[in-house]
Amino acid sequence: MERRTFLHRIGSILAVLGVTEAEWLTLGNRYYQALAQPSPRKLALLIGINQYPKIPVLSGCLTDVELQRELLIHRFGFQGSDILTLTEEQASREFIEAAFLDHLSKQAKPGDVVVFHFSGYGSRIKLETSPDTMQNALVSANVSHKSQNDKIVNYILEETLLLLLRSLPTDQVTAVLDTSYYAPTPVLGLKSRALQESVAKLAAEELDFLQQLKTQKLPSTPIVLTATSEAKQSAREGIFSGFSAGLFTYALTQYLWEFTPNTTIQVALSHVENSLSKLGSKQQPGDMKNLSPKKREALNSPPSLVGKGAEGLGFLDDLDSIIGAEGAVTAIEEDGKTVHLWLAGLPPQVLLYYGVNSRFTLATTEQLVLRSRTGLTAKAQIAKIEGANPLQVGQLVQEAVRVLPRNINLTIALDTGLERIERVDATSAFAAFSRTSTVVVGEKPADYVFGKLQEIPSRYGLFSLGGELIPNTTGEVGEAVKLTAQKLEPKLSTLLAAKLWRLTENQGSSRLALKATLEIISGISPQVVMQHQTVRTVKPETSIKKSLPTAVVPIGSQMQYRVENQSNRPVYLILVGLNNNHTAIAFYPWETPQEPNTVDTKPLLKEVVIAPGETLTVPQTNAASEWVISGPAFFCEQQLIFSTAPFSGTLAALNTAKYSPTEERPIAPLLNPLDVAQALLQDLHLKTEMNSIAADSYILDVNNWASLSFSFQVV
Repeated sequence: MERRTFLHRIGSILAVLGVTEAEWLTLGNRYYQALAQPSPRKLALLIGINQYPKIPVLSGCLTDVELQRELLIHRFGFQGSDILTLTEEQASREFIEAAFLDHLSKQAKPGDVVVFHFSGYGSRIKLETSPDTMQNALVSANVSHKSQNDKIVNYILEETLLLLLRSLPTDQVTAVLDTSYYAPTPVLGLKSRALQESVAKLAAEELDFLQQLKTQKLPSTPIVLTATSEAKQSAREGIFSGFSAGLFTYALTQYLWEFTPNTTIQVALSHVENSLSKLGSKQQPGDMKNLSPKKREALNSPPSLVGKGAEGLGFLDDLDSIIGAEGAVTAIEEDGKTVHLWLAGLPPQVLLYYGVNSRFTLATTEQLVLRSRTGLTAKAQIAKIEGANPLQVGQLVQEAVRVLPRNINLTIALDTGLERIERVDATSAFAAFSRTSTVVVGEKPADYVFGKLQEIPSRYGLFSLGGELIPNTTGEVGEAVKLTAQKLEPKLSTLLAAKLWRLTENQGSSRLALKATLEIISGISPQVVMQHQTVRTVKPETSIKKSLPTAVVPIGSQMQYRVENQSNRPVYLILVGLNNNHTAIAFYPWETPQEPNTVDTKPLLKEVVIAPGETLTVPQTNAASEWVISGPAFFCEQQLIFSTAPFSGTLAALNTAKYSPTEERPIAPLLNPLDVAQALLQDLHLKTEMNSIAADSYILDVNNWASLSFSFQVV
């Protein structure tokens, strides 16, 4: 089979998974140790199918393969010749199973790392041998054929895949499945990778192959990472800056480019879930090992087929051997100064606005200046440095300076379910807002979707890309579409503000050594909900506490952040976010007036500054400043932003709003969120260098700022 011609296209996430698998399956071996060591071979089989006959096409599966391939090669040292990819029509059931046997089973030896990745449709099928049970299956490129009067489907049963993985002669086996099995109700913004259940017959060859596998020895205990952890959740695709991709694959590979050493798989998946929420999806990634019996039964995943890997992730022996990065050099032009970059390590929400003149640092200390970007690829030139080292393909690049445009808008996608006149009226209404633009769902990247409520078609509302209704955005029954859209102006201002402060996220690239822990104050010691810290500053011996499996906070909980400044400079802190009403909030460091009895004295805000080596709780834990979570049950998102310079403009913007004494709470509504967000970016803006591009851009230096994102569910 002519499959190796596809080796140059894909292969990242597998490496990631290979790494994870190495740590999980050896009960104590280090997470990245297997990938970092030179002796074992590293094999990968990557499958991606966009084009299916007579089925709605998918858009992101080939990008998923490319994301995986670049990650495996440039971050984890896989050889291109050891990565086999099957895409489109080559990913038939027969070719996939033959490739598995030929490329993996025949070549893998004990101790080798093996990664398997599948992006495409999943479905459920009823077998004649067990007519009362529906089984999960992967949909191959040659979906089906007709034999006389019967429709035969060429699906690969999930059970077959798990047995194939277990049959490999190595314990270092990881599979990533960016697919799902239950076809959802139509969702406004994101494509789903699931087909309706099938009552067709399964190919006899597949059933025979399954029976044969059941007779073999199963020495391996694979790790299987899945795009969803709930039986009826959907694996979604998203549209990004010039490309589409699976949300799970993109979020996972991006995290692994900037991977935090000495963490656990639960913490990694928590980061991925956090990233997915910013992309408009509530899908919760998981691993089959940690499924509850109820979920396992619903997914038809027998525990006997899934490994019992170690739960923790170990330390790296040598952090310099696998450093975190935002991308890598993939080609060098003849002049020796212009390079092509792959930038899959940048946060997805940042990539779309990543501007020309942004800078990256090489391990050899030279800097590259971004000159152009298309999707995940870019061109850059080496800065004029005398005696610069020759550039090399494969060099990792780390963010040094982020350039963002000042004229960023909120993009609203109009649901295709709207009638033509409804779309015209909605477009007209949104055009009246200076910082809002509209697109058609599925054509260009968008932030939210405007459409009809399914249960009440005569009402309109604003939805996340995953189809979740944004609180307090619905119109009245029978209300004109234009009027509903016009009423959204305050909400759109809030959502744009949140979009702006999300663009500051740089946990992976910041050079400020900071750690922040979200805690529930209860009993003798606080309960850790989640912990984030800047990655580039982590020392090998530093441990990262385990987050809760899901970041859940009960209503009525008293909360605080514990912030540690591990750098050698004082840092200033601002906290902003969206609460569970999807309204803007901020942390207000109220300053007690010198003359408290003066009636007309306006309360003032003071800078929150944390000295080097100091730990600060926000808010201070006393009765007057407690922060208690109230209802309703919904999603919360908060951004902790740090700077080496004071947030003078941000505090001035906060002070312009009129607050009554009863509103002087530590975590309180943000009355002018867009003004505050713009002031915040201006405070972070680098004002002493690169002034030639300062007029229409914000310039942020990783040495001077850090931004950590916390997301949790209120229940």
